[in-house]
Amino acid sequence: MSTFILPHSVPEVPINLPSDLYPDQLLSFPAFKTWIETLQQSLATQAIETHAFHHDPYRLRKIDVQSVDFFGGKRLGFVKLQAEVSNECGEKLPGSVFLRGASVGMMLILQPDDVPERSEEDKQVILTLQPRIPMGSLSFPELPAGMLDDSGSFAGGAAKEIAEETGLEIPASDLTDMTKLAIPAGSSDSNEHLQQAVYPSPGGCDEFIPIFLWQKRVPRGQLKEWQGKLTGLREHGEKITLILCPLGQMWKRGGRDGKVLAGWALYQGLRSEWKI
Repeated sequence: MSTFILPHSVPEVPINLPSDLYPDQLLSFPAFKTWIETLQQSLATQAIETHAFHHDPYRLRKIDVQSVDFFGGKRLGFVKLQAEVSNECGEKLPGSVFLRGASVGMMLILQPDDVPERSEEDKQVILTLQPRIPMGSLSFPELPAGMLDDSGSFAGGAAKEIAEETGLEIPASDLTDMTKLAIPAGSSDSNEHLQQAVYPSPGGCDEFIPIFLWQKRVPRGQLKEWQGKLTGLREHGEKITLILCPLGQMWKRGGRDGKVLAGWALYQGLRSEWKI
């Protein structure tokens, strides 16, 4: 185990590391950089006289990194740490944190092109079925998840599967960030600088997920062809497969997935305000 001081911390904040992690690896890890910056900004808001903790503010006193996972043997993937945040009275805030960083969720809607514009008729949502071992599942239905590549286009395993099985590619220019529309920048009542995204597990994990919307009108015959093709793929042992779910049923078919429920709520709310 080694210890170093968090750069620019006043008072100094010691960080204790396991033997397989070096300071520069942690400090360059995007998830840690976003988390520590957000936490420090939030702690700084206690200086405002109207803040609930103004008279006995909490501060970050130390960080113990307990374990790390590397992807591919080299790239830092997950970090488990314990942050000690307390006030002068010795009261502590829960500080067990699993750092993994951001991902994105995609609500992908297909609709036959023979129905009227702005109609909700016959809309279908693409869901993925894939093993999710943390859930104990080998066939978990969810909104496609992944990342945005350097050009801002949807990328990752689900995006690759969608492109392979349907020929559909999802460029940045066609995406609508529903979370950004619903949660404008600077809209927090507490002056905190949180992400314009959904936090699925704020009690223990830093992960935040912007939910994007992509809609495409396609020939009805093409949609029926995809429905038949995608239904059969699961029988051939594919790890990630796709299903088409009627829009009105997605909240039930994928109701265990937080991305599905967030996407459904955002879609319905933004439509009710004519923002999408």
